[in-house]
Amino acid sequence: MKYSDEQRIEKILDYAEKLIQYVKEHNVSRDIIKEDYGVQWAITTPLYNIGEHAYLITQEFKDKTPQIQWSLIAGLRHRLVHDYDGTNWEIIADVVLNEIPVLIKQLQDVLK
Repeated sequence: MKYSDEQRIEKILDYAEKLIQYVKEHNVSRDIIKEDYGVQWAITTPLYNIGEHAYLITQEFKDKTPQIQWSLIAGLRHRLVHDYDGTNWEIIADVVLNEIPVLIKQLQDVLK
């Protein structure tokens, strides 16, 4: 299915909010992300989806929203998918715990 940029933003926002909800409900900490294989699986799926939608946003829309680091978001997805065994879970913990909340705010601002 082909989505509009706005639909992709809404999907990214939904995945990001659900990811943060999961983290809060399960008291997921940095150490848990680094050590718990089940949690790693649970958090990477939304990151894949976020990255894929970010990758497919039109360049025109990306140019209008330079405050969002589209290439880093898409690049994280590619790294997770193609170099899973080489994943640096410290970086993923930082993304989930620190960067995703910022992304949520940015996306909410874009949709206003």
